[in-house]
Amino acid sequence: LDSLLQEMIGKYMMNAMRLAPQMARSFSTPGNSPVWSLGKLNHVAIAVPDLEAATAMYRDVLGATVSEAQGLPEHGVTTVFVNLDNTKLELLHPLGEKSPIAGFLQKNKAGGIHHICIEVNDIEEAVKELKAKNIRCLSETTRIGAHGKPVMFLHPKDCNGVLVEIEQE
Repeated sequence: LDSLLQEMIGKYMMNAMRLAPQMARSFSTPGNSPVWSLGKLNHVAIAVPDLEAATAMYRDVLGATVSEAQGLPEHGVTTVFVNLDNTKLELLHPLGEKSPIAGFLQKNKAGGIHHICIEVNDIEEAVKELKAKNIRCLSETTRIGAHGKPVMFLHPKDCNGVLVEIEQE
């Protein structure tokens, strides 16, 4: 299981690194002064069919520190964060009948990587600029995410097939 997980993350990270030069840039106003910029990778989210089993695997088998489960009814998920030295993994499990994770798990029975989250230093300006560049957002306005900060999800068809969440630093 550990080698399979490492292989999956390795493939995902290779693809992310290949795309990083396209994404790791500051967006500027016509006067060429930066308005907002990308920050660090906050987390990689993994949809899981069994939250207790997934939490136990990271905690008991891999020795990671994990958070308590947190229900986010407004997002239709229950989350557990796995703390790593350089970032976090967010385990996602469906909560409620209209959960977007339920649909993901119907297509991916074993679960899998759902999205990545990148911090930005000014989310409102970032959303405004991205919309102006025809990047579709999955909601009209930012919403409060699992960390208590504003977030926005960007359409995967506009982000090289990856569901990208941006979060205020």
